[in-house]
Amino acid sequence: MSLVQDLRKAELHVHLEGSIEPETLCELNPSLSADEISRRCVFRDFTGFLEAYKWTVGHLRQPEDYALITRRFLERLAAQNVTYVEINLSVGVMVSRQRDTAAIFDAVSEAAASQRTVRVRWIFDAVRQFGAAAAKRVAELAAERVSRGVVAFGIGGDELAAPVEWFGDVFRFVCESGLKLAPHAGETAGPDSVKAALRLGAHRIGHGIRSIEDAGLIAELRERDIPLEVCISSNVATGSVRDLSRHPVRRLYDAGVPLVLNTDDPGLFRTSLNAEYELASREFGFSERELEEIAANSFRFAFGLQ
Repeated sequence: MSLVQDLRKAELHVHLEGSIEPETLCELNPSLSADEISRRCVFRDFTGFLEAYKWTVGHLRQPEDYALITRRFLERLAAQNVTYVEINLSVGVMVSRQRDTAAIFDAVSEAAASQRTVRVRWIFDAVRQFGAAAAKRVAELAAERVSRGVVAFGIGGDELAAPVEWFGDVFRFVCESGLKLAPHAGETAGPDSVKAALRLGAHRIGHGIRSIEDAGLIAELRERDIPLEVCISSNVATGSVRDLSRHPVRRLYDAGVPLVLNTDDPGLFRTSLNAEYELASREFGFSERELEEIAANSFRFAFGLQ
């Protein structure tokens, strides 16, 4: 679809570790077979997805591994006419596995700086089920790197196991440090999760699709101009939406909620940003004008461009 390819786009919700394609996994570990990769990356629900994600991350052992996946991911973005990206780094996982987070960040920063096509900013992501103290450490690491392109803090992981209310003190620290807040909310949990994230200062909502269940919340998102980072293929693959036809992206858009299309974990979900735009057009009837508006939103709501 030439329109989608021609659209200049930004991506605001994508996890570096989830961007790894099978070919890149083989670069990281040449002993892996295509059959094993395929078998390990099949899942039917959110728990299965987390297991596949952990298995993939297990192949990242050295800062050079992170540099490699950064280069490969940025090459794919450039080929799609993506000129800006805010990449989630799973710093919570790095800390829990006692990785050298400083060396890893140096490596990915250098990899990003080695190309000039895609402008890169970073979001440090905590794992919510690891608890508030662990999340605070991730927030501190992010705050130390505001001058080096870190623009926001987020929390991902199992939303049902660890509600956003646990992280109120962490969120206050983040905002006082000059960072933005982009927590996952309303993905597997209901609209109350999104409401809590907004009360605690969220500037964008990762996923947020279950906001559609609450008319008052829809009005608040619309009136406050707070965008949802919608990831259609992700939501279907993890079982957050039962099937594609039930995805609320069209209803959210028609209700006036600001939206940005994203991939979340394109390597695991076998998708790309262009594919998500094409899916929105083909399955949900988004017109050329509407896709252009969504692409414009991807720059308008970018933390690093405000």
